Amino acid sequence: MPTSRSPSRDRRAKLGKVPADAPPAYWPWVLIGAVTVLAVVVAVLPASMMVRLFPRYIQAEEFSGSVWHGASGKLSINGRDAGAFEWRIDPKSLLRLRLAAELHWVKGGFVLDGVAQFDRGNFRVHDIHGGGPIEDLHDLGVAAGVRGLAQIQFKELAGDYARLSRALGVIEVSNLASAQIAGGANLGSYEFRLADTAVGPDGSVTADMNDTGGPLQVEAHLRISPAEHTSLLTGTMKERSDMAAELRAQVDNLAKLQRRDAQGRIPVDLELTFGAVTP
Repeated sequence: MPTSRSPSRDRRAKLGKVPADAPPAYWPWVLIGAVTVLAVVVAVLPASMMVRLFPRYIQAEEFSGSVWHGASGKLSINGRDAGAFEWRIDPKSLLRLRLAAELHWVKGGFVLDGVAQFDRGNFRVHDIHGGGPIEDLHDLGVAAGVRGLAQIQFKELAGDYARLSRALGVIEVSNLASAQIAGGANLGSYEFRLADTAVGPDGSVTADMNDTGGPLQVEAHLRISPAEHTSLLTGTMKERSDMAAELRAQVDNLAKLQRRDAQGRIPVDLELTFGAVTP
């Protein structure tokens, strides 16, 4: 004997509310219940479980908290000290079967906050803001002897775990100095602006560089190649009246090698190398 339909179900179908063969109306509650159970499970799992999600070149230790809201007190990239970080997972991201979390990263006095999304080997981090002393980033490839203060405001960083595919934002550096240049004299303050086309097909990153005050007037482009571990600075500079004697002497020497243009600016073409921190 065939099974008859529920009278209430037939009645709803006749009234045009749902088709007669539509799935039961209680399925949204099943979904909500499943997500709730998943959230509870995630909340009680130890934070150390997060290490399974990291790429091979990132190592994390000294975990505290849970997978839902936890921290790693010791982070390293290819064996280099990368500070510590804290995360807080967004519950709504589980409904979309992807992971999203608020991140808080600390390396000495350098602090960054942002919101990250991870999906099948790719990442996207937006609303990145913070900063601190540049010298606290020496372990991550900043040349020894370089110091100053940096402020970072990025709308977006995106890519896979091997290279960037998009970078959009601004880095402001103040009181920049280097022990290898003019005896560590103040080199001024600068802005590095990354546009939509900042990341090239080979993973290189290009930024427009302009001074925001100090002894040097600078207009240049900075190209960083992670694959070659080099940075290339090309553009022009011109001294201002207020500058240290050591810096003025080096600018005068450069002017003897590079002829000034009609506005008195000196061409600059400088290549530097840095340590590798990626795979």
